[in-house]
Amino acid sequence: MSEGLLHHVEIYVSNLERSTSFWSWFLKELGYEPFQNWDKGQSWKLDETYLVFVQTEEKFLDIPFHRCRAGLNHLAFHASSRKRVDEMANNLKERGINILYENQHPFAGGNHHYAVYFEDPDRIKVEFVAPSP
Repeated sequence: MSEGLLHHVEIYVSNLERSTSFWSWFLKELGYEPFQNWDKGQSWKLDETYLVFVQTEEKFLDIPFHRCRAGLNHLAFHASSRKRVDEMANNLKERGINILYENQHPFAGGNHHYAVYFEDPDRIKVEFVAPSP
């Protein structure tokens, strides 16, 4: 176990069923395995790190998430290669998932940053980024 690595990230979602459907295929593509499952949440684990998605209580759903407010902006995941980023971009398109900054894809993060950006059902930005050349 390496000190300082993330142990887990817990994200509250507006609709657990919709978020579980969205995240399950993506995380499985990256090698995550289902880890915990209960009536108000679901988690997936890769090595010693896991991601948790929890249903937000009704009383807290009045103000929707926006990544430009204080708090989480996006989650970025390593890709093994540029080819893998391209495969994921095609997967996203086949699933009808909107690719962000498509007119700048795959260099929306700069000339040396090869990635695909997209959003989950609550509009949390997700980035899948290839190693630097």
